[in-house]
Amino acid sequence: MIETFSAVLPHGITLSCRASGRVGAPVLVFLHGFPEAAFVWDELLEHFGANYRCVAPNLRGFEKSSSPPEAEAYRAKHQLADLGALIAQLGAPIEALIAHDWGGASAWGFAAAHPEALKRLVIINSPHPATFLRELQTNPAQQKASAYMNFLCRPDAEALLAENDFKRMWPFLTLMGAADGSVPGGGWLTDKVREQYRAVWSAGLTGQLNYYRASPLRPPTPEDQGVMKVTFAPEAVTVNVPTLVIWADGDIALPPSLLDGLDGFVPNMRLVRVPGATHWIVHEQPKLVIEEIERSLAV
Repeated sequence: MIETFSAVLPHGITLSCRASGRVGAPVLVFLHGFPEAAFVWDELLEHFGANYRCVAPNLRGFEKSSSPPEAEAYRAKHQLADLGALIAQLGAPIEALIAHDWGGASAWGFAAAHPEALKRLVIINSPHPATFLRELQTNPAQQKASAYMNFLCRPDAEALLAENDFKRMWPFLTLMGAADGSVPGGGWLTDKVREQYRAVWSAGLTGQLNYYRASPLRPPTPEDQGVMKVTFAPEAVTVNVPTLVIWADGDIALPPSLLDGLDGFVPNMRLVRVPGATHWIVHEQPKLVIEEIERSLAV
């Protein structure tokens, strides 16, 4: 059974959360991405709630969580502060941090900076910052695949995306996930799921888009070459906790070249590649995702 609660953090941010399982049980934390929300984890919360305390926060800027208006409030240091404060409340070290897309960006950074706060990391189609930076700087295919990020940084992006019942938003869940533009995963985007997405987007898009505006990791343009000046010290992005990476090979925004050299930054890694699955693998193949997470938890 899924419950909801608000996590009030010491630095003034409130995160609306979905949860399952007994308070006091070992903790799993689930982080969603864009343009999603915590509800995408519901099937996993119901499954793992039998043995764990499962918590899926809506990230700042999403659903009913605090949504500061300025882009600077969505820089990585603020995301990590939210996550660290939430995990401290839940009782570190947690059994596993499980994350997808933008949630994965926070999870990579948190695991590298605070390995003592978690026993395991699970990443689902979220590029490691070092390999993503390399590909954005050097690979024209990745620059093209990520070009949508620059659109999302436009000052009028909210208005454009909200027009005509979010006409420009739905392709993120279809075109981004299937090269032929069809609805992936055998039609997971049902009327019910559409209503869940519509409710989240209707709560406001500015916070969600500010993740892109705050990040330097986006394709270079003639007007903005910021990414070309970014560097990461290897020790700052090396993850030393046991890590499971589930990678859907059909993700057209995040091609498998992002996996090249990943083991150099994640020495204790198990990689599971899923042919044909798309960026929305949590929707498409929840049973596979559950099985692989169970294998990770059993080690």
